[in-house]
Amino acid sequence: MKSYPTERIPILIKFEEKAAFKDTYAGEIGVVTLTAHLIRPVGKPSKTVAVFMHPSASGAYLPLVIALAKAGVHTMWCESRYRGSDVALIMEKVVIDLGNGIKELKTRLGYETIVLGGWSGGGSLSLFFQAEAENPTLTETPAGEPPDLTIQELVPADGIMLIAAHVARHRTFTEWIDPSITDESMPQERDPELNIFNPDNTNQPPYTEEFLARFRAAQITRNRRITSFVRDKLDEYRANGELHREYSFVVHGTMADPRWLDPTIDPNGRKSNWCFLGDPKIVNDSPIGVGRYSSLRSWLSQWSYDDANGDGLASAGRITVPVLVLGNTADDGITPSHTKALYEAVTHDDKELHWIQGANHYYFGQPEKSAEAAALCKDWMQKKGFLN
Repeated sequence: MKSYPTERIPILIKFEEKAAFKDTYAGEIGVVTLTAHLIRPVGKPSKTVAVFMHPSASGAYLPLVIALAKAGVHTMWCESRYRGSDVALIMEKVVIDLGNGIKELKTRLGYETIVLGGWSGGGSLSLFFQAEAENPTLTETPAGEPPDLTIQELVPADGIMLIAAHVARHRTFTEWIDPSITDESMPQERDPELNIFNPDNTNQPPYTEEFLARFRAAQITRNRRITSFVRDKLDEYRANGELHREYSFVVHGTMADPRWLDPTIDPNGRKSNWCFLGDPKIVNDSPIGVGRYSSLRSWLSQWSYDDANGDGLASAGRITVPVLVLGNTADDGITPSHTKALYEAVTHDDKELHWIQGANHYYFGQPEKSAEAAALCKDWMQKKGFLN
């Protein structure tokens, strides 16, 4: 495939938003400012653009994004307002951010066809956005507060590409949370039989089905215990007339998925005792752990197993546009069950599933794999008539 020289154009997206309180550190009160990078092949105009967004991660320099542009596809990575910190992240507001990025592309930059690129956590976001854009239903967050997505005039995309995507932020987080912590006020005290990092634990890889069932049930129980704490705290504040008061807290132990230690579970080509953030035993309690810091409203919107709306599986069943699903067979972040579940959750037949053999989660150190993924994306876009 021909490789094009590319140019990178920074874009600033601003829109007004009335809110009861400010939930991001920087920026003018009442105005949301998003940064984006439009990466396009030099001398190759197009009316079609692939749009990427992750709820909190920055990805304008990811190998796949660059590889797509080099393959000849206009590509934009748009940051959400929560770039770099998900402490106060509200998934419904991220949907609004993505919607404004798409409006910018259509109204100011003249693009006509929009294909969503859902990489990693952006996969469930893309599906959530598309479901609400096609048929808006949500009038409030899980905390019972704005925004109302039914009045946002979200513009649906024309297609969705899911690359190394997980099924949902709250589902994945629950699969990773450490169930050996049974008292949030004493995270150093851990149930030795559920602590997979305890060398004296009699349950060792390969884990039995009985142990895994007990472990998974305990993970859901812990998630629900934190949710109960969150709701009690909100109820307490509201009963005192403190309608907008918040409370921030630490969630210890968030990278304890048995899959990282036992590669026979949901098997692929990943190595043992490793995850996409490094040694899972270290990451489980390190500051970079997923969902380490949270707040009441954010917990309900992005991490609560029973309350969060941004569910990729549920959203996939509501969309009507064509879908491409790509899985990486050596992914150290997203295992095959997530890729297959997303593909199966799309209820229409205009969908394709492909695997990139030997590819890791980010394609780091694998330029040939990111080029392969980009070629599959471009070929699919051409087959669907999305590219000129």
